[in-house]
Parts: sequence; structure tokens; C-alpha cells
Amino acid sequence: MMNARAKLLVADDEPVLRDNLRYAFEAEDYEVETAADGESAWKAFGASRPDLLLLDIKMPLADGLEVLRRVRAVDQAVPVMFLTSKDEEFDRVLGLELGADDYLCKPFSLRELRSRVRALLRRAGIAAPGLRPATGPGGTEPAYPVSAGPGPEAAPGSSALAAAGFELDPERFEARVEGRPVRLTLSEFRLLESLVRAPGVVRTREVLQAAMYPEDEYLNERAVDCHVKRLRRKVSEAGGEASRIETVYGLGYRLAGHGGGA
Repeated sequence: MMNARAKLLVADDEPVLRDNLRYAFEAEDYEVETAADGESAWKAFGASRPDLLLLDIKMPLADGLEVLRRVRAVDQAVPVMFLTSKDEEFDRVLGLELGADDYLCKPFSLRELRSRVRALLRRAGIAAPGLRPATGPGGTEPAYPVSAGPGPEAAPGSSALAAAGFELDPERFEARVEGRPVRLTLSEFRLLESLVRAPGVVRTREVLQAAMYPEDEYLNERAVDCHVKRLRRKVSEAGGEASRIETVYGLGYRLAGHGGGA
């Protein structure tokens, strides 16, 4: 049972979109605060510390990238999702490099946005309306479609995956490398899951794009490369071998080795 409603901060300079998102999420019992510019969003973040931020990139006074920089300087954990225009490819990739957890291109499906918000909150261990906490009893259904293809078999009654020193629990969005926990964003987790499900098999950038952003038609190879770079860094910082995520030039990426987790 939730002790408090999940709190969202929606920052966008389009008043109609901003109000529509507030009404839609409030109808699902979220607590929603809105901001029309970057400076207002930054002040609201400091005052209320929301559970998740939805940021437009192009906003007056301070753009979404600047807000993200400030947020990440004081909080590395709060989920941040960008709402972008399809022609903002460079800004989207820069946002991922700065530490955004996800992005969705306008115009977008409200149903898809709700799904991604729930997934990000669950990954952060925060209960969303109608969704049990990730650590709650009984488990929960996966919040996103998992990638198909060959991979290591899970233990009976479990959805856990293990290969090449990595252990993943898709139901709880938990990842370990050599037995040590590593904190991943939703998109990084999706990418690693796709590789772990098929160790030794090359995953093209197109396949990895579809795994990370299943409903987004505006994709680019740079986004995949950016996520791989961040994923390798986190694996290395956790004491794992980043080189196990191999680049197959001209094709994509693969997970080296076929062994199970530690």
C-alpha cells in the first residue's frame, strides 16, 4: 500500500500540452506539479523533490538540458525523461550523455508515456498508482516487452537471466555484475537485457534500438552508441569487465562469452 502519491514534475512551455499531461496523470492519482520554463522547473525541483521529471528540451530561461545538468549535480537517482521534437536528434543524444533515463518524441501516445513513466518509477523502486513497489511481495509483471531470441534458460518459477558475469531480474529491474549491484537506467537495462538474452550473438543497432525504445519511430544509431558507452562505464565502475560488451564493427554489439553469472 502506498503511503503517498507518486509526485511528477512536468516542465513544458506549451500550455495546452502541460495542462493535458497534468489532468491525465492526476486522473490516475499522481501528484503533479507543472512549470512553463527551465528556471521554474529547477526551483520546483528544489522545493518539492519530485519522484520523476518530464522535461521539454526547448524551454525559455533555461532549456531542459541545463535543468538536467543542475539536477544531476545534486541527484543522480531521480528518473528524468525528455519530451522532444523529432528534429532534436543532437539534443536527445546529448541528454542521454548527461544522464537522462529516457526520451519520447512528440507527438506521442499518452498510453506509451504512461507506460514509460510507470517503468521508470518501478525501476527507481517507487510505487506508481495501481503498481506495487518493485520490492513488494508477489512480484509484478514486466513493464515492457522483452526482446526475443536465444538466451540462457531461467530457473523454474523465475524470470532471472544470467550470462558472462551479468545477472538480471527483469521483473525488478535489478542488475548485478560479478555479483555486485549496478544501477542502470531503464534504457540501459533494456539494452543489457537484449545482449544477455543472446550471449555471443550479434545484436544490430536496429535490434537494440527497438529493445530500448519499442514505440519510438524516430531513432538513430548515435543513441545506441551513447547508451553502450554509459553502460560500459557503469560496468567498469562496478568492478566488471566492460570489454565483455563487444563492438562488432559495421554490425552492432554482442556479449562476449556464454558462461552464466557468478
